[in-house]
Amino acid sequence: MQFKFAFISAALATLAVATPAPRDTCSTGPVQCCQSVEPASSSGVAGILGLLGIVLQDLTVDVGLTCSPITVIGTSSSCSAQAVCCEDNSHGGLISIGCLPVTL
Repeated sequence: MQFKFAFISAALATLAVATPAPRDTCSTGPVQCCQSVEPASSSGVAGILGLLGIVLQDLTVDVGLTCSPITVIGTSSSCSAQAVCCEDNSHGGLISIGCLPVTL
């Protein structure tokens, strides 16, 4: 009986640790709010990347357009467009590269 209790306690503790809590940052910086998110291979994004001189190795990544950081979730600064976590936010908010959707 004690073994079952210990096993169930360990299983519940593992689930609690494995379930991420919602937050306003990702490993690359703040969560971004982008007006649109499109594949790098789309003609509009490819044109912007070309004008900026950015060459991507993987054209299957998603690129966020017109992005701004979300600093506090649950306030008036929350995102009304597409919330994403992007690998590269170093292009002044015009584009963010390697974006994945985030649920706020």
